[in-house]
Amino acid sequence: MPSRRVAFTSLLSLATALSIGSAFSQEFEDHPNDPKFAPFHPVKAPATAELLIRKGDRLAIIGDSITEQKMYSRVIETYLAACHPELGVTVRQYGWSGETAEGFKNRMVQDCLRFKPTLATTCYGMNDHRYTTFDPKNGQWYRDNQEAIVHAFKAAGTRFVLGSPGCVGPVVPWSKSSSEAMNLNLCELRNIDLEIARREGVVFADVFWPMFVAGWKATNQFGPSYAIAGKDAVHPGWAGHVVMATAYLKALGLAGGEIATLNWDLSTGKASASAGHQVVSSTPGALTVRSTRFPFCAAPGELKDDNAIRSGMALTDFQNQFNRFRLIATHGAARTYTVTWGTESHTFTAEQLAAGITLPAEFVHTPFDEAFKKLDEAVAKKQAYETRQIKTLFHGDEGKAEMSGTVALTEKVRKPLAAAIRAAQVPVTHSLQLTANP
Repeated sequence: MPSRRVAFTSLLSLATALSIGSAFSQEFEDHPNDPKFAPFHPVKAPATAELLIRKGDRLAIIGDSITEQKMYSRVIETYLAACHPELGVTVRQYGWSGETAEGFKNRMVQDCLRFKPTLATTCYGMNDHRYTTFDPKNGQWYRDNQEAIVHAFKAAGTRFVLGSPGCVGPVVPWSKSSSEAMNLNLCELRNIDLEIARREGVVFADVFWPMFVAGWKATNQFGPSYAIAGKDAVHPGWAGHVVMATAYLKALGLAGGEIATLNWDLSTGKASASAGHQVVSSTPGALTVRSTRFPFCAAPGELKDDNAIRSGMALTDFQNQFNRFRLIATHGAARTYTVTWGTESHTFTAEQLAAGITLPAEFVHTPFDEAFKKLDEAVAKKQAYETRQIKTLFHGDEGKAEMSGTVALTEKVRKPLAAAIRAAQVPVTHSLQLTANP
């Protein structure tokens, strides 16, 4: 039996969910078939109806220490730069350890709005929930600050994605509350975020529920040591950050879009490619393509490793949702073919090839790996400087003495770091060989 405090929190969560539902919908998110989910009542979140992100957007990624880890923000920026360079999106990250929504509200004009973002995402609630059970007064404080942030972005003409907090793991070292009590609290804040997003007409990114469910799925599959929320139960490793990035990429409307479609007729050798790719040469057995759009290239990693990007990809079906770099090879006369892409080879049936295979899901090593790594490292260096620019310099002695000069000087340092990302967006020429098997 749950404690009275946990049961009371659960009833509050249900009451809030039902109040949201009375105005909009009484649907709730699907629950896994496990009693641990029974107290949770996450209101059904709508899918993004259209592509929210626009060509030339200036995207601000904002949050607390989880954002300051520069992991989900790095996945998002690298994904946009590598997989969708045609959008020309630029990114700044604004993570600040220990921050609440109120903290960002108080600094958003100085730190963020001065750079005129056209699009912004936030992720608050982890510190706001105070690592304890839900308290209505605290919930109202959180609501007031989140609404203030939404209103400020709307007044600035910035399109906005209101992200929910994530979840916590089994034991948070600095809290005496149970994991269930804290997650019920976070679910309550998640429902508040959804209600605000609906009422204010902004987009909602559900981080909490996908992360909570993914953690349950992973511990059932790989054992209780798998930590979706990180080894300290709050700060995720790479797998958890991929789950978070997936929530935001979905909210931006990028799920299901193609990165590449390579159509190859094995009977004639003729081939065609989607936008961002050019067929250099093609025969019935070899296809060479020049690509300006990369797949998202994850380093090798075990699925049971909660600090591996590939583990997070598997938990979220990232490859089919966001990494659709596909080969469709039709009219094959043989039963099976060996496909070589770069240094790696795999065997597929003619039926599989005709239906289409997602190349980065099948090939751990790709011809894009080296170029992708350079681009990703450029993103990491820029985001690392952005933390120093905002936290150390804007809010340090330099900024206090003369803010406009500090902004100008730090922007001179940041400019070549941003340029290095663009310089790393170089075309890659790669080849596929198909060999019919006897």
